[in-house]
Amino acid sequence: MLPIVKAKKHEEFTVTIMNKTLQEKTTFIKVDYSDKNSSDQEFDSCTFINCIFSKSDLSNSDFLDCNFKECSFSMVKLNNTGLKNVSFIGCKLLGIDFTKCKDFLLSFNFEKCSLDYSAFHKKKIKNTIFKDCSIKEADFTETDLTASSFLNCDLTRTIFMHTVLEKVDFRTANNYSFDLELNRVKKAKFSSAGIIGLLDKYQIIIE
Repeated sequence: MLPIVKAKKHEEFTVTIMNKTLQEKTTFIKVDYSDKNSSDQEFDSCTFINCIFSKSDLSNSDFLDCNFKECSFSMVKLNNTGLKNVSFIGCKLLGIDFTKCKDFLLSFNFEKCSLDYSAFHKKKIKNTIFKDCSIKEADFTETDLTASSFLNCDLTRTIFMHTVLEKVDFRTANNYSFDLELNRVKKAKFSSAGIIGLLDKYQIIIE
């Protein structure tokens, strides 16, 4: 059983169903899951605050309506992990391979997170909000980002290739550069300054 620290307003509910531990409405504070096997568990409406998941194995676990605040996820394993309506705030997610996550109901949002070197290729993550995030050298190859938003995000050397970017909001994003001809960008939104990053391939001079 994982160590639990509860918030006063939350009640812990734990039950085992078909060899998978279910925990509901529980708050975990400053729990260190480093190098631990936390697979095959289910968390519903739980909150994790200042927790460390470095090198932990979350494979085959499911997180539904969960919030992660100021947590670290370096080198975490997400093989067949379910992330359904999950919020990450102020988290370190460097080099995370989200391509391993379960496709069913995959949905998450990020605010003030570090997502450098992370991979999202071939995932369908429509309407995803990235706000005040560092997303340097990430990979969105063949990802469906329809109607998503990159609000005040740094996209330095991030890859968009054969990506669905229709209705995506880039107006306050910085340092993005990709080929308009190799991505679907119908009704995507850009700022005047950001247009420069879309013309790199033409090697033209704008003054």
